[in-house]
Amino acid sequence: MFALFSPDPFLDAYVSAVIIDLNKEKIMEFFETIKSRYSYRGAFTEKKIPRTDLEKIVQAGLDAPSGKNRQTTDFIVVDRDDIVRKIREIPGGNKALSGGMAYILCIVDKAPEASFEGMDFQVEDCAAAVENMLLAITALGYAGVWIDGWIRSHNRAQILADLTGVPEDKTVRVIIPLGEPAEELKRVEKKSLGERVKFI
Repeated sequence: MFALFSPDPFLDAYVSAVIIDLNKEKIMEFFETIKSRYSYRGAFTEKKIPRTDLEKIVQAGLDAPSGKNRQTTDFIVVDRDDIVRKIREIPGGNKALSGGMAYILCIVDKAPEASFEGMDFQVEDCAAAVENMLLAITALGYAGVWIDGWIRSHNRAQILADLTGVPEDKTVRVIIPLGEPAEELKRVEKKSLGERVKFI
């Protein structure tokens, strides 16, 4: 914050009001991004995603909270054409997975070390990072989808690991295909606050 110094108190009041309005606009944009985010399983256009945008998205993942601040989730961002093509060719994926313009892989330990009273929080750490990145994807005008279960069948986690050079002691937990959406898909309606929240 900064102090406003002006001989005109009306000007001070006006500038303060403008600052307040700008802050309110930022808050509204934040909540609108949350409301706009949805799991996009459709096709993408062939528009490439600039590396600067990919850096912003993965930085959002790095900025996510983590248990005991261990920061256990690592990331591999795939935008090289030959590897993108190989991931697209893995059978059994939805349209988003088989047509992503880039992919973000979330990497965790195969055998996580406990960080608190015998527990580890790598799944939670990964989930927090993924949600941050999905919000960043939405805010930048792209679309993506959180894919987890698909990876854990038919040895796909190992296939992805081999394609992207994941170390032997690590595994791919989540993959996010992303790009500019080519289809207009409707966001699935969420249950109401009254159905899922209790205030006491």
